[in-house]
Amino acid sequence: MEKAIITVAPTGEGPKKSDNPAVPTTPREIAEDVFEAYQAGAAVAHLHMRDEDENPSMSTEKFIETVHLIREKCDIILNLTTSGDVTAEDEIRLAHLRELKPEMASFDCGSMNWMNETLFINHPAFLEKLGYTMQEHNIKPEIEIFDTGMVYNSLFYKKTGVLKSPIHYQFVMGAPGGIPASIENLIFLTRMIPEDSTWSAFGIGRFHLPIMAATLALGGHVRIGFEDNIYYTKGKLAKSNSELVARGVRMANELDRGVATVEEARKILGLA
Repeated sequence: MEKAIITVAPTGEGPKKSDNPAVPTTPREIAEDVFEAYQAGAAVAHLHMRDEDENPSMSTEKFIETVHLIREKCDIILNLTTSGDVTAEDEIRLAHLRELKPEMASFDCGSMNWMNETLFINHPAFLEKLGYTMQEHNIKPEIEIFDTGMVYNSLFYKKTGVLKSPIHYQFVMGAPGGIPASIENLIFLTRMIPEDSTWSAFGIGRFHLPIMAATLALGGHVRIGFEDNIYYTKGKLAKSNSELVARGVRMANELDRGVATVEEARKILGLA
């Protein structure tokens, strides 16, 4: 098996400091947190922004500030969200990509009901525009899969040229309204994607550890961080994202996978 790529997702759009005081919410906090995770073994950082009240934001200015602060510290691969605020207009979701041209960005391959909360809309016209914008600026899409139908969507977009091979998938498991986080479902998803694909997975909340262990055993890559899980063990809050990353590194090493450096991750993902 190739070395495991660890992605840190330090913030997301959900948890606040009232949930865990260690959640980073300002550009400087996020940048410092990402650097600590990089030192612990993360090769990719998946970034979300927050406004002054800790609410989700797609502010281009905040993305610019955060990216510049991170780049002062390290060369970790940056993967910017395009869905950090479900109320944002399409052009706002694309503006920071055109400005910053990150190595990677998220491509949420369909819409879903985020149960008891809201609608997560990614309509076909937006996804086509997003795919071609990424190609124009040489940005690698991370195809986020919340349910099985989104895999079929990705195969359609591959056929029509919106997505290019090899595709990199991120299986999001245990989201309300999405595919349940089970090892059986994880195996099912891995069998649906093209053979030349790379893939990563994570389980939300209490499903974090079993999905991480299964993913590493199956040869996939992993995402770790407060966006998906704020606990270290049941009832015990994690002290930092780097603490969670360090555990992922230990697990990968115990399974004889090893952990990819930033440059190794670039080669695995086919980044320029």
